[in-house]
Amino acid sequence: MRLVEPPSCSSLSTVVFIGRNRRGQWVAQEQNGLYGGLFVSRAQAIKYALFENGQHLETIVELPREIELDMGKQPQVAARRVA
Repeated sequence: MRLVEPPSCSSLSTVVFIGRNRRGQWVAQEQNGLYGGLFVSRAQAIKYALFENGQHLETIVELPREIELDMGKQPQVAARRVA
């Protein structure tokens, strides 16, 4: 049996941006900074994004401009109301 790490997003699919950074590396970054990475090819960036967002190709947006991986972002998490 092969163990696989579960996707980072839990329920609804989110938008994942992909594109190249100024060094020509491929970047995949979830819109709220929950996950992301650097990749050697567009295909690998898309494969990663699909795995993380639950196989929702329609939520992957390829940017025509440069994108830099920002791992310093604070994820924007919806506030929960406590009763």
